[in-house]
Amino acid sequence: MSEPTHPAVALALGLLPVLVVLGLFVLLDSYKLVRPRSVALYVLVGCCGSCVSLAVNLLLVREASFPIPVVARYIAPPLEEALKAAFIVYLLTSRRVAFLVDAAISGFAVGAGFAAVENVFYFVFLPAQSLPLWVVRGFGTAIMHGTVTAIMAVTAQRLREQRGPGAHWVYLPGWALAAVLHSIFNHFFLAPDLSTLLLLVALPLLFLLIFRMGERGTRVWLGTGFDTDAELLQMIHSGKVSSSRVGEYLGTLKASFSPTVVADMLCLLRLRLELSIRAKGILLMRQAAFEVPPDPRIGERFAEVGYLERSIGRTGLLALGPVLHMSDRDLWQLNMLRGRGER
Repeated sequence: MSEPTHPAVALALGLLPVLVVLGLFVLLDSYKLVRPRSVALYVLVGCCGSCVSLAVNLLLVREASFPIPVVARYIAPPLEEALKAAFIVYLLTSRRVAFLVDAAISGFAVGAGFAAVENVFYFVFLPAQSLPLWVVRGFGTAIMHGTVTAIMAVTAQRLREQRGPGAHWVYLPGWALAAVLHSIFNHFFLAPDLSTLLLLVALPLLFLLIFRMGERGTRVWLGTGFDTDAELLQMIHSGKVSSSRVGEYLGTLKASFSPTVVADMLCLLRLRLELSIRAKGILLMRQAAFEVPPDPRIGERFAEVGYLERSIGRTGLLALGPVLHMSDRDLWQLNMLRGRGER
């Protein structure tokens, strides 16, 4: 029988691997789409979700007399992945996540926090365990929690991008896939050490693919969007916008809205373009390892945006929709600017 592991070694093996991997992913994020404060918040959310899950699982085992293998294999996986997925859905619907890379990092961070509390629980209640168990829990189970949540987040983000924000079913395939992978891991079809080794081999390949696809997509979006926004903004400033398709469309709105409202629409479009260009410029500077200081006037600009939106009204904003970019990424960049200190 193996000798019990020293408590400090056991705790380190249970916590450090997943947190180190998370830190590496944050460093690999060349556009700094997810800020360190946000990563810390997501880890904390995962910790809270793990507390809820542990309470429910203990209740099922102790009060409802469910066998531990049944809970571990068939009840805990969908429950735990639903708790983690709920926060990912919030991040996506609130446009705090809009790219493959930030979806993967955010999902892994939530899973890392979830695994950290779970391993601390095992450390407290099962302190005299052998070294192989803590290796499996730290390098296997903990990494699994982060990985399957990252898969859920990436799947949901990709489907949401393809099908649009109105398709509410886009979150279900990722959740189901995460729950199935979690359940398979808990069945131990392979020996725990082999499962851990397989996970450690597959994880870098999976995230390398995600980061390559994500950064390529971000680069294309930045290049195309920056040029388009700059060209349209130049036309507005030079007074030539009326000869463009955007100007022609705004001209058609004169029959339905007063000249004052149409003028406010043009002002709102100009402001949104300026903010969009600044946001894309910040990402490009981050990619080049430069940090752009916050704009002290950004609050005033968003206050003006709010005033114009109220002046135009809901109907006017709907009419302006075809020229006022409202995709997840367009709204994400506004959130990024509005809360520079939060991201």
